[in-house]
Amino acid sequence: MNEINIKKFTFNDFQENTYVLNDTEGNAIIVDPGCSNSAEDKTLFDYVKKESLQIHLLFNTHCHIDHVLGNYSIVKNFSVPFLAPKGEEATLESCKVIANMYGMYYNESPKPDKWLTDQDSIKLGNHTFKLISCPGHSPASLVLYIPEESIAIGGDVLFRDSIGRTDLPGGNHQALLNNIKNKIYTLPEDTIVYPGHGPETTIGYEKKNNPFVRE
Repeated sequence: MNEINIKKFTFNDFQENTYVLNDTEGNAIIVDPGCSNSAEDKTLFDYVKKESLQIHLLFNTHCHIDHVLGNYSIVKNFSVPFLAPKGEEATLESCKVIANMYGMYYNESPKPDKWLTDQDSIKLGNHTFKLISCPGHSPASLVLYIPEESIAIGGDVLFRDSIGRTDLPGGNHQALLNNIKNKIYTLPEDTIVYPGHGPETTIGYEKKNNPFVRE
């Protein structure tokens, strides 16, 4: 039985997946908060309160607008450290312009307390997330991976039957394909991937079925 519970919320006009992960002691982290208004904030906050979770940190897998809309409200409400991938600085800064372009309300994200690389790790209680560097969809995407739980929080690197788009600033199609093949597809086949959009998938399924990157 897994010791990490994963709760998915789908927020904002981009149908982005926001994740709350907690251990059996109620220690929790929030990944990619896409909550874009007070109602979505309340949905997330009410869940945390109902489950009596202690939020320890906020993490962005990458810094596209749909994944950072809730950064401000999370940091303000829970007073937690905010961590993001080193190399996403310009992407985060550009969110003000992108939000304006889409006519979206955007409470500007704070700057991260620490910019992370794949040499760092993230703790959740007694568990340690490894960080896998997977640029291509964005300049410096990081995938969270817990080997003993066979789970990966993938951001927009790999989707069920698809991959992240690479036509945005900082995108690189060949780099994304290479990183999926050489880094993500080397994980055990039973690893469950929780993506930034759409349903969960597994490494084994994608290696056999993904039309963009097959083994």
